[in-house]
Amino acid sequence: MIAGARRKNINQAAVTMATRRRAPKTTLFLALITSLLALGVLLPVNGRRSFEINEDMFWRDGETFRIIGGDLHYFRILPQYWEDRLLRAKALGLNTIQTYVPWNLHEPQPGNFVFDGIADLVAFLKLCQKLDFLVMLRPGPYICGEWDLGGFPAWLLGVEPALKLRSSDPAYLKLVDKWWGVLLPKVAPLLYNNGGPIIMVQIENEFGSYGDDKPYLHHLINLARQNLGESIILYTTDGGSRENLEKGTILGDAVFSAVDFTTGDDPWPIFNLQKEFNSPGKSPPLSAEFYTGWLTHWGEKIAQTDAEYTASALENILARNGSAVLYMAHGGTNFGFYNGANTGAADKSDYKPDLTSYDYDAPIRESGDVDNAKFHALRRIIGQYSAVSLPPVPPNTDKTGYGPIQLQKTAFLFDLLNVINPADMGESENPVSMESAGQMFGFLVYVAQYSSKLDGSLLSIPEVHDRVQVFTLCPSGRNGGRPTYAGAIERWSNQNLVLPNAKCALNSSLILLVENMGRVNYGKYMFDRKGILSSVYLDRRILNGWKMISVPLHNLNEMPKINPIIPDALSRFLAASAHTKLNKKHKSTSKEPAFYTGHFSIEKADQVKDTFISFTGWGKGIAFVNDFNIGRYWPSYGPQCNLYVPSPVLRQGDNVLVILELESPQSELVLHSVDQPDFMCGSSKSNLHQL
Repeated sequence: MIAGARRKNINQAAVTMATRRRAPKTTLFLALITSLLALGVLLPVNGRRSFEINEDMFWRDGETFRIIGGDLHYFRILPQYWEDRLLRAKALGLNTIQTYVPWNLHEPQPGNFVFDGIADLVAFLKLCQKLDFLVMLRPGPYICGEWDLGGFPAWLLGVEPALKLRSSDPAYLKLVDKWWGVLLPKVAPLLYNNGGPIIMVQIENEFGSYGDDKPYLHHLINLARQNLGESIILYTTDGGSRENLEKGTILGDAVFSAVDFTTGDDPWPIFNLQKEFNSPGKSPPLSAEFYTGWLTHWGEKIAQTDAEYTASALENILARNGSAVLYMAHGGTNFGFYNGANTGAADKSDYKPDLTSYDYDAPIRESGDVDNAKFHALRRIIGQYSAVSLPPVPPNTDKTGYGPIQLQKTAFLFDLLNVINPADMGESENPVSMESAGQMFGFLVYVAQYSSKLDGSLLSIPEVHDRVQVFTLCPSGRNGGRPTYAGAIERWSNQNLVLPNAKCALNSSLILLVENMGRVNYGKYMFDRKGILSSVYLDRRILNGWKMISVPLHNLNEMPKINPIIPDALSRFLAASAHTKLNKKHKSTSKEPAFYTGHFSIEKADQVKDTFISFTGWGKGIAFVNDFNIGRYWPSYGPQCNLYVPSPVLRQGDNVLVILELESPQSELVLHSVDQPDFMCGSSKSNLHQL
């Protein structure tokens, strides 16, 4: 209402001036004001934009302002849908968007900075401004966010000597300085005082839950000030306990201390505690993460929270002039290999990878749907405290099912290794980590020779991150020269494995296919290298002489736009394989990982709509639609059965689905394109940490 009154005053002043003096300069001024209004840029009467904290309140251009915001992450939404999701956030009643900036998305390799396509942060921020949102920016360098390695680039883990992340380690800070030296100048023109939407910039993220390194925080503050100036509000966010706030905040006026806490907590004692960590008059109550839902790991039941309970908790904040940011307003999707993971507090082997879906039980669902109880309950409460009337609620997004998709086995994974460039292979006496081998995501194959025994051998791998499928190969064996599956060794239930009996004229090959299922993004075990991190033992003796072979499946950030996520060499290999029928004696139920290809057609342009691919009956793997990596599937563990496919990935005419099935294809080799999500797979019959 305040902003609306100020807009009306500007319009009236412009009209009055135009009436009194119809000079060319006045016409130009009126045109300028009209343009600024169209862009959502409103200058206060004194010509200076400002966003400040005083009297325990936020002030925008000299008027009090309440933040009713929501997290919405540009990197979890295709750019073609950014505006759609933001408009739904506006219909929810939000006036502010909060987003992380994941370092690993923007610098996938050292010195290779990406700010195009889904990584076009500046375009996203300008779109927020166009739609009259303010922005709270969370540039890390650590973000958590259930995102791989908490947003850190995986190549940091390959630096020797090992970096100490989230600390004042000079080698680590040198890399942070370089990253922020690229990032912060890009966003500086978009600060609120410079005419942009950014009102606050966060320093680190929940550092009080991790460490107590004040020099590190001060270094980030100084770096932010050098690039962003003295006017922007810097803020920290920490859990609402005294210990967390003591470790993670900076006393005084330099940085505003915000808090987060569970939805079931009474917010006001925590807001009172917050005041102790801000200067007098500088502590407007702000829950920087008000949880609308929660994350889900593979093997768990889908997390859900009651709509009315969540809305009531929000009202408890807003009714007393508090501010809140919904985490999440819209969750989106962990496309590619970017999902994070958690561990138990006392055991890094208690490993819990996150789903591909980041629906989060948020009011705006993964596919953008808003016709749900939580959206309506939160909108009702927000509408009571909003300074402006809320826009109409848009309809749910259009979705359709394209029916069954018949697949054909087109290539065995291990046949792909024959076309790998020798330069992509490494050799070492002992296995090395994925990061040391230069393979940051997906899969790495380890191969060694051993003398097989008639009575078999006992295989032991003390430390594997995260899951290894074990195969043996005897070129002269009964399996036609194909690898024989021996079993799997998993990080969370590491057990020895008996290799099958073999009588091989030559040495047998031991083939270990290791899957990186997502790096830990939170807690003390976050330095989470992937691959085989220990010696490999056969019959209690160390097996030496290893080859490491990368499996080149591209991740989301390695192509700036929706171009092939699979590299050209693999695309050509699969295209050639698609026209080749594999030997029929290799049954579809083989445990050997293989690529399967299928096609579905969309006749008309207006039939190109969102869909979901149902993997019910399949085992575990990765899926690509038109060369775009839509993520991991694992319906046998659940709870996610279907992967979301946004319509911008699809096209009129022929659409190509390629999956890498790791263990047990559905017997008829059929997948289904359906019009709804499904989170009921495996949830009542399996649990990742009980198998």
